[in-house]
Amino acid sequence: MSAHTVDITLHGKEFRIACAPEEKDDLLAVAAFLDWKMEEIAKQTKSSGEKLAVMTALNLAHELINVKEPANTIDASEARRKIDAMEARLDAVLALQEELF
Repeated sequence: MSAHTVDITLHGKEFRIACAPEEKDDLLAVAAFLDWKMEEIAKQTKSSGEKLAVMTALNLAHELINVKEPANTIDASEARRKIDAMEARLDAVLALQEELF
């Protein structure tokens, strides 16, 4: 697997990145997303340069952590209680249905 180079642009600056040919499309997609994210943060914060890069990295890391560790965890006992309540309601409705026939 030989490395080739791919030119990307992030916040108006050109970078040449070594990349395996089979990873070129992924790299270009990630670079486009990163450029969009940097532009979004630049508009919000009026930052540029190294500070913008750090702020973008921190924002993306924060988003990644929130995806990996969702705040809304499932309480197993509460889920079991809700399932039991649904089963009881279904049993009551089905019992009424059986009386009709």
